[in-house]
Amino acid sequence: MLAFHRQGLIQLPPPRRKAPDLSNPKPPPRSLEGEPKAPITLPVRKLLPLTLEPVVHKSASRLWNEFMDRSHYLDYSIQKGAQQRYFIQSSHGCVAAISFASPAWKSRDRDNWIGWDQEIRSRNLHYIVNNTRFLILPWVQSRNLASKILSLCARKVPGDWEARYGYRPVLLETFVEQQRFQGTCYKAANWLRIGETTGRGKWEQKGENKVRAPLSVKDIYVYPLRTDFRAILTETS
Repeated sequence: MLAFHRQGLIQLPPPRRKAPDLSNPKPPPRSLEGEPKAPITLPVRKLLPLTLEPVVHKSASRLWNEFMDRSHYLDYSIQKGAQQRYFIQSSHGCVAAISFASPAWKSRDRDNWIGWDQEIRSRNLHYIVNNTRFLILPWVQSRNLASKILSLCARKVPGDWEARYGYRPVLLETFVEQQRFQGTCYKAANWLRIGETTGRGKWEQKGENKVRAPLSVKDIYVYPLRTDFRAILTETS
């Protein structure tokens, strides 16, 4: 309806409140729960059992956002579209936070690796889910914890996604900034490096000319969730 309104085909009433600015979201408030805790320096076996706790209530959402704003290098941002966020709970409390969301619309090396064209990609892209944030809380130091969490996610996320959105993903993806990280935990969890991004962002207006905003180059990692993932992603009907 909004598209019809913008084309002048219908007339919608004025909005009751201003839409939030998703490009410049208000930072989440600080809380005592988000303050640094006593260091946890245990081997992962002593943190078991690990469980993925979905973020459901507003209070949990605010805390998840606060953790990202305080400690993740990408900061907090409003995630649009399909998404699923988790806390990772251990026998010693919360140790990490992670999120999954809609995939990148285009990625040259990923798309070549899958072997689909633009039409098939637009039809089947939703079967890919992107790991958009992953934060081991700064006071937690535990060898192999990150790869253990990724393995848990590979088992739990597909069912949670299907329960929430009505379809089951067949491939996970993520983008790892080369200048910051080596992707060690993804490799240890058997994710596959299939290429890298081009480092070219969206077109921006610079005076009278349009130029591409440079972005950092990222390694592309994927994790197939079933053996016939490629057949599903390239299905034409």
